[in-house]
Amino acid sequence: MILPSEPTPPRWSPHHQRLHRHLLRRPDLLPAGAPLLLAVSGGQDSMALTALLADLRRLHGWRLLLWHGDHGWRSDSAAQASALAAWAADQGLPLRLERAEPPPAGEAAARQWRYGCLERQALIRGCRHVVTGHTANDRAETVLLNLARGSHRLGLASLRAQRPLVRHQDRDAHPPVLLVRPLLPFSRPDTARICLELDLPVWEDASNGEARYGRNRIRAEVLPVLEELHPGAARRIAAQSERLEEDCDAQAELLGLALEGLAAGGGHGLARRRFARLAAANRRQLLEHWLRQQGVPSLGGAALEALSRRLGAGRGPGLLELAGGWRLCWDRSTLELHRLEDPPQADG
Repeated sequence: MILPSEPTPPRWSPHHQRLHRHLLRRPDLLPAGAPLLLAVSGGQDSMALTALLADLRRLHGWRLLLWHGDHGWRSDSAAQASALAAWAADQGLPLRLERAEPPPAGEAAARQWRYGCLERQALIRGCRHVVTGHTANDRAETVLLNLARGSHRLGLASLRAQRPLVRHQDRDAHPPVLLVRPLLPFSRPDTARICLELDLPVWEDASNGEARYGRNRIRAEVLPVLEELHPGAARRIAAQSERLEEDCDAQAELLGLALEGLAAGGGHGLARRRFARLAAANRRQLLEHWLRQQGVPSLGGAALEALSRRLGAGRGPGLLELAGGWRLCWDRSTLELHRLEDPPQADG
């Protein structure tokens, strides 16, 4: 007589418990029962993310869909994508593979391609949540890079736990697809331990070791020194960024109220005279918030400071071309934004 085998008990570890509790504290990140689109590179962070969420499905009721993007930069990338697909099939996880044709020219183009593909797949599959494996180390690296670039404090509060995946000009076309980073409380050593303990395969990207990329040098040369001097530095830098994010969100509410009192030009501009009389620090904050509201790409800290000075009391009319196809124009009474394809009419 053959006795039925005992069912395999679900995997559970302190890592599972930690993520489970984090998601219970932040139910807005990955709502119960939601379909989730996971961006899986095959590296240790995304593999740890995939395994933890797959094991936690029974408690949260998610439906997991995996996506992998092959940039075509390496001769072995197609073979790695195939191996990842085989692993996902063995786990019963549906995986969508996409290859860039032609390969993107640089990191910025690659990111734009990935996010475009992810948004398209999310809309096709009815997912509002695209999930990535960014960790506290990624956030600390971003803070250090933005600090070195002279970023304004919003840059130091970047790599948020949740944000819109892309900015749409037509914001009413459909609800925004959200980019969610549930592993920010975890460090890169944490994800390495998770992969080891759960016996997960990992496919490393050889380009992660190339020193020509600034982030790689921060990762390999700067953060190790900070960790040696102050163990846990990456996690504390990331935590400080999160606190700054909360402060920025709270202040944004107050800035929105202040901008209502400065509205001019039918709501599309600001009253220049009242704006110019404000203290320099208030001008910078209001200007940055207003431009972001209109969808203008973020200005660096130095550029924002210089623009604020040009708009101060006693300064004359002017204009400035901004990124993203925007032009900022001002006279002595009004400050306005225009799309370059629809330039303002000259005063008669």
